[in-house]
Amino acid sequence: MKNIPLTRAKHISIILISVFSVFLTENQLLAQEYKIKTIVLDAGHGGKDGVTRGAYSTEKDVALKTALRLGKLIEEKMHDVKVVYTRTEDVFIPLYERIGLANQVKADLFISIHCNDMPVYKQRYISGYSRNKKGKKVPIYKTRYAKSTSTKGTETFVSGSGRIDEQDEAIKRENASIFLEDNYKENYEGFDTSDPESAIILSLMKNTFRTQSLKFAKYIQDEYVSVGRINRGVQEKSLAVLARAGMPAVLTEIGFISNASEEDYMNSEAGQIEITNCLLKAIQAYKMSVEI
Repeated sequence: MKNIPLTRAKHISIILISVFSVFLTENQLLAQEYKIKTIVLDAGHGGKDGVTRGAYSTEKDVALKTALRLGKLIEEKMHDVKVVYTRTEDVFIPLYERIGLANQVKADLFISIHCNDMPVYKQRYISGYSRNKKGKKVPIYKTRYAKSTSTKGTETFVSGSGRIDEQDEAIKRENASIFLEDNYKENYEGFDTSDPESAIILSLMKNTFRTQSLKFAKYIQDEYVSVGRINRGVQEKSLAVLARAGMPAVLTEIGFISNASEEDYMNSEAGQIEITNCLLKAIQAYKMSVEI
């Protein structure tokens, strides 16, 4: 296909938008022979960013163990998919570098793995009594800090719509070509987001990433539920690690490390097998749904 000048691109924008609308309605990516080729697995936290812990384990270690195990499983079961890790050891990686790596390798899917935790709350209580100068009995107050240890379940997040504009630069890079064609930059030379038609196409790309992220997140939650996990749902949240994604991206909380039974589950061999199998099945289901 020869280069299409920007003026011609304007004329075909209506066609592109129409096609986009059809695929959005069917909840599919706009692509011909589109394949999930590269998945980036992000083990949450690491290094100095790793204070969240349960009774005997830390979130950063459990997340890393899960990510490495899932990556190995993907490589064993999905031979056509390349796995890239944001970290393979206990090191600190800034949030934007994590999604930056995914953009750099032109990932088709980004999965950030975390363990949930309940916030510490402050509670004022009466520790005893004393008498004031008038001899009146008065309470002695102290403060203690605690957190809920009964909360449990799984939840998966996608980037909230409030940060959707942060995707612009990522989408304009080469990995956005999955929505048009392999030689996107050559065929649509002059693509300019300040141009109304181009801006509409960019907006549709961002909305498609959001739609696909929500779709994939639901697959993950459905798999958790299928093995008896408590479903805390799919939620949109303003998360920096997902904000600049140039691909469908999710953050999944595999359980509460503040809950003793879930901490045991996430650290056990059986729990690790079950969690990673759930994630693998969700990836396979998503892959099948978007590959045309």
